[in-house]
Amino acid sequence: MIEVKGLTKTFDGFKALDEATLTAEKGSVYGLVGPNGAGKSTIIRHILGIYKGDSGEVLIDGENVWENPGIKSRIASIPDDWYYFNSATLKDMMKFYRGFYPNFSMERYEKLKEVFKLDENKNIRTFSKGMQKQAAFWLAISAMPDFLVLDEPVDGLDPVMRRQIWSILMADVAERQTTVLVSSHNLRELEDVCDHVGIMDKGKVLIERSLSELQDNMVKLQVVFDESVKEVPTDIPALHVSSLGRVHTFIMRMNASDATALLSKYAPVLIDAVPLTLEEIFIYELGGKDYAVKDIIL
Repeated sequence: MIEVKGLTKTFDGFKALDEATLTAEKGSVYGLVGPNGAGKSTIIRHILGIYKGDSGEVLIDGENVWENPGIKSRIASIPDDWYYFNSATLKDMMKFYRGFYPNFSMERYEKLKEVFKLDENKNIRTFSKGMQKQAAFWLAISAMPDFLVLDEPVDGLDPVMRRQIWSILMADVAERQTTVLVSSHNLRELEDVCDHVGIMDKGKVLIERSLSELQDNMVKLQVVFDESVKEVPTDIPALHVSSLGRVHTFIMRMNASDATALLSKYAPVLIDAVPLTLEEIFIYELGGKDYAVKDIIL
């Protein structure tokens, strides 16, 4: 389990984290989302034990991660900009990982050659961005970590490789109870793999729920009123309303049955509840129209 409790971090007077709190359960995939500058990468660096908070704590299986080699040896990480030694080959980095991770599996490393068809003797610096990301996954998965922390993990990979990697990771979650924390702007992809989602903004984790709970507590309704209703009723508690001809779309913070019952009193000709995507939930939980895409005439 990963626990972040009341974590605060300030850089030169700027509060990057403001009593941030999150919990990623064992054997789950936790998606961390938020706008640029929300504090996602900062909180990840604390979870990895790179930064020490001004206050609060980060616990991995109940132990503080800061200056704790035993805990760090159970965590593998793939940052957006993966680090490797400047003149290292993939085989060189494999030997480095073997020296650091006590559970590194050469058997798994050899099997993964069928997936990652990379030249082990070639300097990693000469690889493309996508090939470097494949190398990072090859080594991280072979390390057999209990915790895997990913920051924009599949950026630069082709669709087939993305699916292959997620398949391997999900198998580890199911079979080895690996805990995966992933930060990404690809909300559509997170929607397919995450059990829980934390939404960050301005250094805080504003919402932390299972994906199903998020989707159950917000609904999109498409409604057509009778022609006698000339204007959209203003007393409907909607986060957002848009209209296209006679079809009105309402985003409401409630479940579908309650929202349908509320709108039914206006005797609509048609009412249809549509599930929201994680991207839509993200936009409206962060402030609705203030985060929505704006029409700008250039």
